[in-house]
Amino acid sequence: MAVEDTLQEVELFSEMTRKDLSRLVKVIVTREYKKGDVIVREGDLGIAFYVVSKGHIEIVRALGKPEEHIIFTHSPGGFFGEMALFDNQLRNASARAKDDCQCLVLTKWDFNAEMTQNSSIAIAMLAILARRIRSLNEAITH
Repeated sequence: MAVEDTLQEVELFSEMTRKDLSRLVKVIVTREYKKGDVIVREGDLGIAFYVVSKGHIEIVRALGKPEEHIIFTHSPGGFFGEMALFDNQLRNASARAKDDCQCLVLTKWDFNAEMTQNSSIAIAMLAILARRIRSLNEAITH
């Protein structure tokens, strides 16, 4: 499957035009990870966003500590690190390859450069992020 087609299936990009997706594809890098590889670490500065294109990624709190626990597992089409595109905060969890996998990686610098040239990318993403926040708020209060 082409990178553009993979992105179209990802919720965060689902409201983008094909033209906007084509712009992002030009700055996305494909990375391969082996089973057990740590992709991002809790406490590190978030500098990139990841889309799982093959395999599975575990989102883990307290990685390598006795209290380690998996809080979520992403399959192809899943994504993590999206907040790194918008803020300068530290990662609140680690991501580890559950099996051999592949991710599409978008750095915050490349994303910001694209947003500067085309605000429709940010507008499309903000609608999705707002829905996710609303959904999380509802889950917490119920």
